[in-house]
Amino acid sequence: GMVLLWMTTVIPQARPPPCDHFSDSCRPPTTTQLLLLYSSFGLMSIGAGGIRSSAIAFGADQLGKGDIMTEASILESYFSWYYVATSVATILSVTFIVYIQDNMGWNVGFGVPAILMFLATLSFFLASSFYVKSKCNTSLLDGFAQVLVASYRNRHVKLPSQDTREMYYHITGSKLLMPSEKLRFTKEFVAALKVCSFRKYDNPCLSRFLNKACVIRNPKQDLTTEGRATDPWRLCNVEQVEELKSLFKVTPLWSTGIIISVTLFQDSIAVLLVKSMDRHIASKFEIPAGSFSVFLVISFTLWIALYKHVILPLASKIKGQPARLSLKQKMGIGLLFGCLSTAIFASVESLRREIAIQEGLVDIPQAMVSISAMWLLPHYVLAGIGVAFNAIGQVEFYYSELPTSMSSIASTLCGVGNSAGSLVASSIISTVDDVTKRGGEESWVSSNINKGHYDYYYWLLTGLSLANFVYFLACSKAYGPCEGEGMSKILDEGNGVTDE
Repeated sequence: GMVLLWMTTVIPQARPPPCDHFSDSCRPPTTTQLLLLYSSFGLMSIGAGGIRSSAIAFGADQLGKGDIMTEASILESYFSWYYVATSVATILSVTFIVYIQDNMGWNVGFGVPAILMFLATLSFFLASSFYVKSKCNTSLLDGFAQVLVASYRNRHVKLPSQDTREMYYHITGSKLLMPSEKLRFTKEFVAALKVCSFRKYDNPCLSRFLNKACVIRNPKQDLTTEGRATDPWRLCNVEQVEELKSLFKVTPLWSTGIIISVTLFQDSIAVLLVKSMDRHIASKFEIPAGSFSVFLVISFTLWIALYKHVILPLASKIKGQPARLSLKQKMGIGLLFGCLSTAIFASVESLRREIAIQEGLVDIPQAMVSISAMWLLPHYVLAGIGVAFNAIGQVEFYYSELPTSMSSIASTLCGVGNSAGSLVASSIISTVDDVTKRGGEESWVSSNINKGHYDYYYWLLTGLSLANFVYFLACSKAYGPCEGEGMSKILDEGNGVTDE
């Protein structure tokens, strides 16, 4: 994908000719040129999907298996430094690579990432023999679909008693011989939302409804002579059922991460506003508007190191015992920092707009307002800290709560939340634009930033973030204790920490 994109800058025939600025005419790209460009984007998307969904889980597979205390400590450190590494890469991309593109042209600017991708791919395969490679199982998505279909097909089947393990289909050698009776969030959420009110069936609970997917009704018909299911769309094993349940259990808490992603996918608006502010640090040095996001990445990276090597040791020394935040506490603190960051942005934008009006720049949105863009630095710092807490907390949470067989899904859920946040952000902007410009009024998100009310828009995001935090507290309480918290407790007990 990167090579194809590079080719569009190297080969003159792969792109439209330059526009004629004198006649103000531009020749549109041909179908072949568009196909080449779209193919590069498509291949890069497929590649990024494969890498980002598997890299963190694949890296965790390389870590040595020890006792539970050692393993938990190593994983916690690994997740943190994984994000530090990706953050450093992001800093290089928005500074060094962008500088090359601006000063040396697109042919060199796209050539450098293409070469780096080639070297990364080469190093990956050269070291392939040293990797720990877990065997591939059947597709989890297929398994989820099979459980849902089998549950519906067996909806009239009565569940056997808990002592009858032989009536449940399980894989030979598996430790899961029977499905669990409870789905942790069903009492609080499903009862309220009436998602699983199968009143005409014997069992009103979603967990028991899903358990019907692994009930053996007739061993001679349902199983082959080798003990396998004759029809996987009518009979599933216990592990498949429990994997789907575990995904359902984390869904409410996963949904709380969407709004913080919404606040992060405002880069285009932030660049637009920062561009109208004084970005000079020294008299001759001006920070590009598009590079301000580097402050978020830097604060993210520094906070991880500061938290792990300064704050936690200092807190442990003050308490006289190891100090540690639970996974849900990390997620919640991250949401609060995200809320504070949008509130600061709204306040600074309100001040910027007021100064622009006072200086008579209402009709000149591209003019620079006499206010330093450094006022937005607290926004980026708090946003970076919020991401450090929430994103890492999410990955640790999914990784500890979901079965080992779902490690790739565990590492992907955070990315899926970011994608959902991007879609929600677009929807919010469109809705705000449609609603606020009714009656001939100026839209809050007007192309003229001095006439619009981006401060109101960011106050709206702050309100949504605050409401999302309250929703998180409800989800967290309903979820109850999680495996990650249990692991932290074991770690504490191993270090001599007991409950007061």
